[in-house]
Amino acid sequence: MVIANPLQVRAIAWAKVKTDKIDAATLARLHAAQFLPEVWMPPEDVELQRRVIAERTQLVGQMTRLKNRIQSILHANLVPKETGHIFSKRGRARLEALPLPADQMRMALRHHDELGRLAAELAIIDRDVAQRALADPNVKRLMTIGGVDAIVAASVLAAVGDIRRFSSPEKLVSYLGLNPSVHQSGDHPAYHGHITHQGRGHARGMLVEAAWSLASSTGPLSAFFHRISVKRCKSVAAIATARKLAVLIWHMLTKQQDYVWTRPALLQYKIRRLELMAGHTSRRGGNKPGPARDYSVKAIRDQERARLASAEQDYRRFVAGWQERPPTKRRPASQEGDC
Repeated sequence: MVIANPLQVRAIAWAKVKTDKIDAATLARLHAAQFLPEVWMPPEDVELQRRVIAERTQLVGQMTRLKNRIQSILHANLVPKETGHIFSKRGRARLEALPLPADQMRMALRHHDELGRLAAELAIIDRDVAQRALADPNVKRLMTIGGVDAIVAASVLAAVGDIRRFSSPEKLVSYLGLNPSVHQSGDHPAYHGHITHQGRGHARGMLVEAAWSLASSTGPLSAFFHRISVKRCKSVAAIATARKLAVLIWHMLTKQQDYVWTRPALLQYKIRRLELMAGHTSRRGGNKPGPARDYSVKAIRDQERARLASAEQDYRRFVAGWQERPPTKRRPASQEGDC
C-alpha cells in the first residue's frame, strides 16, 4: 500500500466526470506508470518524535494566547503593560495587587492558574525531548550552530527524518517550504515570488527563529543576514538566513560534520542546560569544574567572539567585490517574436 501526495494529484478533483471508481482507476494507472507521487512514511521513532514536538507546539501556542489575554485585560483597564515575571508563580501575588475590577481580576487569575498548569505540562514534555536529544548525536551536531538550541534541532530532525531522502540541499529547502515560487512561460523571464510555504511548517518556523537569533550574534551567518536586510528588509533576511541554515544542515548531516565556526564553550553550556532539562543532577558546589565552566570565563567568551568576528569580516571582504546583477527587464511586446 502506498499513500499519494494529495497536493500533487489534486488535478483529479478538477475532472468534469468524477467518481470513486474513476479516481481509483486513475490512481492505479499513475502508480503502474510510476508517476504517482508517494508520501514518505516515517519510522515509528520519528513519528513519535513528531507527535511530541507537535504537542509541545500546541502547548506553547496555548500559553501565548493566555498571556495575551491577561495583557489585554490589563490594557482594557489602563494598567501599564507588565513584563514576563508576572506570569511566574511569584507573579500571581503581583497580579492580585493590581487595581482591577472584581470580575476582571477573577478572569485574569483564572488565566494565570491555567498558565501554570500548562507550564507544568510543558516542563514534562521538554524533559522528554531533552532525554531523546541527549541520545541523538545529530542534535548535538546541529547545536554547534550558534542560534540553534536543542528544541530547534529536535524539531528540524523530527521533520526531516532520514536525510538520505534528499539528494541535494535544494530538495531539503523545497521540503521545508523555503524555496521561492517561480512562474515562467514562453520567452518571458521567470518571476520569483514569495516562498512556497509548503512542507513542514513548524520546522520552517524554527529555522526562522534561529535566523533571528543569529542576527544579534557574531559570525558569517550574521553578516549574511545584515547584507540581505540592507538590500531588502529584515523579514526577508530572516527567511533567506533560514534557507541558508537548511542548506547548511543538509551538508552537516550528510557529511557528518560539525559547524566549522562553532563556539566550544557556548556548545558545552547548551549541552549542560540540556542535561539539566533532562533531569540530571546539578554539579554546583563540587571541587571539580564541569565541562560548561569555560562559558563563565569572560576571557574565553571574548576569545570565541573575536574568532567569529574575524570570520564575519572575512565574509564581508569576500562579498564586497561582488557586482549586483542588473534587474531583468521584459522585452517590449513588439520585440517578443524577434530572434
